[in-house]
Amino acid sequence: MKTMRKRVLVPVILLLSLLLGGFWYIMDDYPSEEAANDYLQGNETVTVSDIPEGLFLDGPGEGHAVIFYPGAKVEYTAYLPLLFQLAERGVDCFLVKMPCNLAFLGQDRAADILKRREYEHWYLAGHSLGGAMAASYVSKHQTEFDGLILLAAYPTRQLSGDAFVVLSVYGSEDGILNREKVEEGRQYMPEHYTEICIDGGNHAGFGNYGEQKGDGRAGIPREEQQKQTTDAILRMILSPSQ
Repeated sequence: MKTMRKRVLVPVILLLSLLLGGFWYIMDDYPSEEAANDYLQGNETVTVSDIPEGLFLDGPGEGHAVIFYPGAKVEYTAYLPLLFQLAERGVDCFLVKMPCNLAFLGQDRAADILKRREYEHWYLAGHSLGGAMAASYVSKHQTEFDGLILLAAYPTRQLSGDAFVVLSVYGSEDGILNREKVEEGRQYMPEHYTEICIDGGNHAGFGNYGEQKGDGRAGIPREEQQKQTTDAILRMILSPSQ
């Protein structure tokens, strides 16, 4: 009888431990700062509206759009300040809300946006895990996009195409990004590939969600890191062959 109880209890205990561990992991997230949520109101240049996949930032541009995947466990609205800059300068943005704030659970959410909207040029982007999932999705749907934007992320599958462009941006003080994986990822890049290391930038500086465990201390203000990132993205979009 004791042996039978043990056989039943051990799997139950293991299952409960896994469930509790998974629940703790998901709930231990990074909420967006209040200042980031202020962007939900929009301004005279950019309108922010709800869509089934998250948020749509509609600025003065008409021909270019970016779909953005957030980093792991980061509340998606934390990226509003960064994307707001892009929208103000002519690139509309779709900020995707992921299930449980984990992009691998919603890797294909770009598909529904592509079906409902019409832009001449599409770009998929993402931060950290969101960037990895964006790269994975694009590798299988490359003809639907003009380019890929990786923020503190790297691909693990081939990205090719004569006109396809990839931009990789990360900070010199990033304590989370695996630099060896970034180096390995270069073998998958197309001919038109640009890599930028922001001096003084760190991992969390692309969003507004505070400090991230394991990250390095930034040597520049977060606003400066996001400005340099915005400038790099706009150079890529406006001069994709450079």
